[in-house]
Amino acid sequence: MLSFRFASAAVLALGLAFPTIASAAERLTITLKTGDVVIELAEDVAPQHAARLKALADAGEYDNVAFHRVIEGFMAQTGDVQFADMKDGYQPRRAGMGGSSGPDLQAEFSDKPFVRGTVGMARSQNPNSANSQFFIMFAPAPNLNGQYTVVGEVVEGMEHVDQIKRGDRSRNGAVADPDRMIKVRSGG
Repeated sequence: MLSFRFASAAVLALGLAFPTIASAAERLTITLKTGDVVIELAEDVAPQHAARLKALADAGEYDNVAFHRVIEGFMAQTGDVQFADMKDGYQPRRAGMGGSSGPDLQAEFSDKPFVRGTVGMARSQNPNSANSQFFIMFAPAPNLNGQYTVVGEVVEGMEHVDQIKRGDRSRNGAVADPDRMIKVRSGG
């Protein structure tokens, strides 16, 4: 019994000494033309959404997808794998209307606020309609809190997000000749 307690204490001590090994969060790395953006996925509050983003990244679905809606002082939206792949079937008039072949996801609202660098899931008026599209916040937007699923946060490379080409505000941020996610990979 004493050796079991000692072994348990040793395992606990190792876990405390190396917390990043035991609790490493899943990450996505998005390569943009100006550099890499690293997103830490919020698996603790949005496990279904985090798993969807990871699966689409692992399948290469996000590679070459446009930032089809970018509004100065608000956010940059991407992730339409159906209509916004700039190397395979790009449809600028439909970009932002599509999703993946997977079903829409049930909302996973949390108390995480929408601040600069927050990654949220895009959806229609139906709270349970998020699929593949997501957005990265340029600035805080408290009006989104509790209304959209927070799926992660930018932990490196926000300066590259700041350089994404902006859209026309009079056209709800639609971007002519948009920037794209060159490659998206998971790992962490």
